Amino acid sequence: MMPRATSLRNCAKASHNKFWQIEMKTLVLGIGNPILSDDGAGIKVAREVGKQLNSPQITVAETSGAGLSLLDSIVGYDKVIIIDAIQTKKGQAGQIYHMGPKHFSSAKYFSSPHQINLLTALELGKVLNLAMPQEITIFAVEAKDITSFNDKCTPEVEQAIPEVAKMVLEDLVG
Repeated sequence: MMPRATSLRNCAKASHNKFWQIEMKTLVLGIGNPILSDDGAGIKVAREVGKQLNSPQITVAETSGAGLSLLDSIVGYDKVIIIDAIQTKKGQAGQIYHMGPKHFSSAKYFSSPHQINLLTALELGKVLNLAMPQEITIFAVEAKDITSFNDKCTPEVEQAIPEVAKMVLEDLVG
């Protein structure tokens, strides 16, 4: 029997180094509320991505949780792609952002004083020695309306959904 290191090396060479990407346990996580207009953008993108994937190493999921509750969703994955709606001071509805967790270090607005931001939740996961992802990527769509009860996004955000899905799929391929 061939030693494991040799067989892995041969597999990696044979697949032009795609072996390691394929073997990564990856989560594509859409965040939001699908009945609050643009707040459902992350979930709609995740659903679109899920329609185009067929890999046992990639899980596509949805959640309405944030901050600390995200730890339950992301623990145990090597790579996580988070998709969500965002509202910034100068952004235009439908604008797409590609960023990392550190971009959220200054987030101050929470619905409860007991909530924590994404970066703090990730740091807590590390302190607790949880199996945290090695790589986290965030795709966000600038939202126009996150308060109206509507299962459809505004036209600007609706137009961005296929583009974000394409960007997520490209990120998964490497």
